[in-house]
Parts: sequence; C-alpha cells; structure tokens
Amino acid sequence: MKRTTTIASIALIASSAFAGAAAAGSLEDTTVEAPVFTPAPTPVAVDGDWTGFYTGLQVGQTDIDSDSGALDGDDTSYGFHAGYDYDFGKFVLGGELDYDKTDIDLGNGAGDVDSVARAKLKAGYDFGNTLVYATAGAARADTSVGDETGPFAGLGVTYKVTDRYTVGGEVLQHKFDDVGGTGDDLDATTISLRGSMRF
Repeated sequence: MKRTTTIASIALIASSAFAGAAAAGSLEDTTVEAPVFTPAPTPVAVDGDWTGFYTGLQVGQTDIDSDSGALDGDDTSYGFHAGYDYDFGKFVLGGELDYDKTDIDLGNGAGDVDSVARAKLKAGYDFGNTLVYATAGAARADTSVGDETGPFAGLGVTYKVTDRYTVGGEVLQHKFDDVGGTGDDLDATTISLRGSMRF
C-alpha cells in the first residue's frame, strides 16, 4: 500500500510540473526576431566640376529676317557640337565648335540658307549641377548665293543628369551683313535643345 501511495505521489508531482510548464508557455524557447529596417536608397552623387571635354547633338529652330524686310524664313535646324570647359571653382570658361544643318528659303528667289557653323567662347557660373553661361563668337552661314561670316552672341544653360550626361538649351542671335552681295543684312535667331556626353 505504501509503494502504491509513493508511485501515486510521484505521478501527481510530475503531472503538476508538466501542467505548470504548459501554463507558462511552450516547452521550447520562442525566438523573437528584431524588426529589420531597410534604409532608403541614397541618391547618386553628381560631381559639380565642369572641367573636361564634351560632345553632343542639338535640335532647334532658326528664324531669319532681313533689315529691309524683303528676305525672311525659318526652319528646323539640327547638328552637333564639341568643346572644352575649365572650372575655376565658381566661374567656368570654355570654347566650342558647332554646326547646324537647315534649309531656310529666304523668299523672293533670294536663295536658301543651308547651314550655320560657329566658333564659340563661353563664360559661365557654376551652380553645382547647373551651368549658366553667356557665349559669343563668329558664325559662318552657307547660302545658295554665297557664304557669309558674322558675329553672334547668346545665353545658355546646361544641367548634369549624371557625371557624364548633360541636357540644356541655348538662344543665339546672329548678324550677317550684305549676304551674297544683295545689300541685305540678315538677323538670325536660333533656339536649340542640346544633349551632351562629357569626358
């Protein structure tokens, strides 16, 4: 009888311990994982240094008027450019060659303007990823009645999309005197959008 009582007591103690453990939770330890936070992607840094060579393409509109009003015309222009800039910190100086192909009928049988080539000097201000500049130089218009050279000046802006690629715009005003010996002076305005690759 004593032996039966002892076994019953042991069984009661074991079942009580098991019940207590079950009440406290699972027999196995539960691992709680800390939340994982993923940081937002860091924007790609774009270098604000404008020193270096570049080349690219442009497309725009060229409008030509004569002082007398007898000759005028406009057409789409498109071409390419290449140049070099040097960044002094806040000020940027550079030079560029560009060429625009067009087909502008001047009317009254006076001929056509086929293309305009330019040699440019540039001076601008470095705003970091944006360069605002003034430009001036000499332009040569190729016309069906002869070539004519004259001055031009204008303003432009360029924005760095990445360290190697830029987009921008430019407005240029040209002056050509006595085109083809006609006695007419031509004023040409070109507005263009530009895309370039820098090296």
